Amino acid sequence: MDTVEKIRNAFNKDINSVKDTKSLEDIKQKYTGRKGYISELTKTFVSMPLEQKQVLGESINKLKKEITGQIESKSLALNQKNPDNQKNKTEYIDITLPPFPAESGKLHPLTKILTEILDIFESLGFDIASGNEIETDYYNFESLNIPKFHPARDMQDTFYINQTEKTDILLRTHTSPGQIHIMKKYKPPVRIVIPGKVYRHDAVDVTHSFMFHQVEGLAVNTDITFADLKGTLNVFAKRIFYDTIKTQFRPSYFPFTEPSAEMYIECIFCKGSGCKVCKNSGWLEVLGCGMVNPKVFDNVEYERNKYTGFAFGIGIERIAMLKYGIDDMRLFYENDLRFLKQF
Repeated sequence: MDTVEKIRNAFNKDINSVKDTKSLEDIKQKYTGRKGYISELTKTFVSMPLEQKQVLGESINKLKKEITGQIESKSLALNQKNPDNQKNKTEYIDITLPPFPAESGKLHPLTKILTEILDIFESLGFDIASGNEIETDYYNFESLNIPKFHPARDMQDTFYINQTEKTDILLRTHTSPGQIHIMKKYKPPVRIVIPGKVYRHDAVDVTHSFMFHQVEGLAVNTDITFADLKGTLNVFAKRIFYDTIKTQFRPSYFPFTEPSAEMYIECIFCKGSGCKVCKNSGWLEVLGCGMVNPKVFDNVEYERNKYTGFAFGIGIERIAMLKYGIDDMRLFYENDLRFLKQF
């Protein structure tokens, strides 16, 4: 107890001699720091009887509160006496300076193109539907007239999640499985577009990626012809690029359409005169399309003699690269602000 009183007296003498914050901090460490007087005094508890511990503990706690209170009061007094010690940030803000420019967020170029494409087809009477990114072998291949051992089933093209004797689970390789889900659920007339991500086992380079985006289109009703398909896609090309653009349809092959075609547009860089982008042909391929194969109608229990329909698949990255003059597909996924801020 005598030691407690001696520490109190010594502290009162020291605190009265404090002139600045540095000396105040030294006194704080001297009395309440880890190796200060109070900490050293507390260590004497180990060898004391319980009753003495209680009495001394109360005295030490009281002393510690007194010392802490006086240090805080002294610190406040020093700050009021010397404004330079105050940590009031408003003292250092020049309210006459202009504010930092606030940058608002922008849509990603792929999102901009996708929104524009969907708006076009909505204006033509198409509804927007969604599909599953994880599909079964039946919906991704068999129902679309892609039989076993077809090249599209090669493991180099498809990400399989789980392969069993009964069911193969995979990441969809195109948005076409969405057609089957819609046709199994609804009877004609059907007119839908299905946007979404698709996955293929491709090496990443300037024109390929293991994940990219498509928009699938489907229209089914009585008396739909190839002319309806051409008219719809011609309108799409004129609205997404420019009004005077020329289009061309060349025969192709897709298992789920018959006849099948690829739509070409005149090169938007050279206007059909020939350049390195179009390989001097004057034309650029933009999408695949065709009339729905009657075998697909059989799989969804549509009457093949009553209904006809067309389908098409549009690569979002392909359209964005053409419209914005982008020569490397990887730029869409690298999150480089120097690239993204251009849009």
